[in-house]
Amino acid sequence: MNFLSKTIILCSLFTTGTIGINFQNIRAQSIRVYETAQFGIKPDSKKNISPLIQKMIQTIKKQQQPGDSIVIRFAKGKYNFHEKGAAVKEYYISNHDQVKSKYIGIALEDLKRTTLDGNGAEFIFHGRMLPISLLRSNNCTLENFSIDFANPHIAQVTITGNDPKNGITFEPAPWVKYRISKDGTFETYGSSWNIQPAWGIVFEEKTKHVVYNSGDRGCNTKGCYEIAPGKVRAPYWKDDCLQPGTRFIMRGWGRPAPGIFLSHNENTILNNIKVHYAEGMGLLAQLCNNITLEKFNVCLKGDNDPRYFTTQADATHFSGCKGKIISCNGLYEGMMDDAINVHGTYLKVIKRIDDHTLVGRYMHDQSWGFEWGKKGDEIQFIRSKTMELTDKKNIITDIKPYDKPQIDGAREFVITFKETIEKEISDKEGYGIENLTWSPEVIFAGNTIRNNRARGALFSTPRKTIVENNFFDHTSGTAILLCGDCNGWFETGACRNVIIRNNHFVNALTSLYQFTEAVISIYPEIPDLNRQSKYFHGGEKEGIIIENNIFETFDAPILYAKSIDGLIFRNNTIKQNQDYRPFHGNTSRFKLERANNVFIAE
Repeated sequence: MNFLSKTIILCSLFTTGTIGINFQNIRAQSIRVYETAQFGIKPDSKKNISPLIQKMIQTIKKQQQPGDSIVIRFAKGKYNFHEKGAAVKEYYISNHDQVKSKYIGIALEDLKRTTLDGNGAEFIFHGRMLPISLLRSNNCTLENFSIDFANPHIAQVTITGNDPKNGITFEPAPWVKYRISKDGTFETYGSSWNIQPAWGIVFEEKTKHVVYNSGDRGCNTKGCYEIAPGKVRAPYWKDDCLQPGTRFIMRGWGRPAPGIFLSHNENTILNNIKVHYAEGMGLLAQLCNNITLEKFNVCLKGDNDPRYFTTQADATHFSGCKGKIISCNGLYEGMMDDAINVHGTYLKVIKRIDDHTLVGRYMHDQSWGFEWGKKGDEIQFIRSKTMELTDKKNIITDIKPYDKPQIDGAREFVITFKETIEKEISDKEGYGIENLTWSPEVIFAGNTIRNNRARGALFSTPRKTIVENNFFDHTSGTAILLCGDCNGWFETGACRNVIIRNNHFVNALTSLYQFTEAVISIYPEIPDLNRQSKYFHGGEKEGIIIENNIFETFDAPILYAKSIDGLIFRNNTIKQNQDYRPFHGNTSRFKLERANNVFIAE
């Protein structure tokens, strides 16, 4: 039995059964089952259940005794959550807009051995909300429900006319609430929000693939007007790519909250969940230890769903986690970014106080305000321009917020280290700090990724990563990316042990986005590659192995690798098709830049 088989069986053991709890030490525990109907929370009512959920959670927490296992079980049906009466929390969430106050549909905090069992429930949210949060909790399970919004913040329209002189004519989908603003701009709105979309992507009507060679597109709706009820003309919106019948997905720039937010948890299971829409990521997990996803889906509501989109950004995103991230048997489609992204965050050195003390800063505007490290964590330093590690690792002996009195909301930390810091590390040279302790092992297996924008799967962790038995179908950009960047996104770090095997890739690279050099791109962001003397990814002769995969492609590039030491590409099958016209600027099957110990044999 291979490692993956053992993992899937283990995953199944933790997620089967009627209540889905972790059964470790079950004899020493009592199980309290709470049916939500006991609290007046009943399905298929238009009633706002947000205040009832608040009261229920407060009651359950008061009654829980040490050693108890808790099951919160919904009856099957639809439940409506509104902002009024919802929990209001100040969360700083990685890779999202740092809007402090958020309305939370189901706010779960400081729990142990608790299972939220939706029993097939459909959770419908209204306004601008974070549907579910789970913080500072151990051995908890979320399962058997779906998340959706009654009025998504993304606007889907059908292109009905495209005239070089008169511009674009379109029909908003029936569920889209819209108006023409005073300055003549198309504007969508809800109970607590309004957006004037600036850009979007376009899908084929029948296949729901992103339109070939389209990428991100602007949508200039200034001066628009209705030519009939539900039919809008935008005379200044000119775009030859938009053919009648295609679906254009209009977007704003914001990502205020994910569908599910996990933070500071131990041993979390998410089983049989469907996220149909969220204004940020489908799932964002930060600073968690051990997360298992089994049949976690960011997906449409089946083949007959009139929508073409799901989430505003990534389907799943893991920032600064450790232990194991196991993601098996999921469906990820229609999202506006990647299916999975696993990384840490570099702090930039902005001040050297003494030979043992530095000040580091969160640099990206969507990643700050939350804990970065703890006493005893192992770290390493990297030079930003060349992405080269210094020779010595170090240990944190103390870390405190520097620009705030508390961690929440802090961007800067004063960090004291056990060993003397190398002399060259200062704010003048440009150095980043990577936390090695908070980096996970990853298993991403048996998933389907299709019809989405940008990329399929991103991994930036030095620990063992297995990517196998997945189906990447029209991901539009690169299917798998190994990245690393201490200059823009500041997402760590180098991959040392990656196995990519038994995957099936069909027509990736139908559009160009950032880091889309090939179907599999090993693409760290290195501003001064010419002066680099060390390698970023790899480090051993078999650091990254790509084997036994099937590539079906209309274009040339299969593998791109930059700054890699130890890469094997073997026993893979490449099938050339004529589904689209080749257009990629990279015309090489295999393109290498600063590569060492590379073995390629199809």
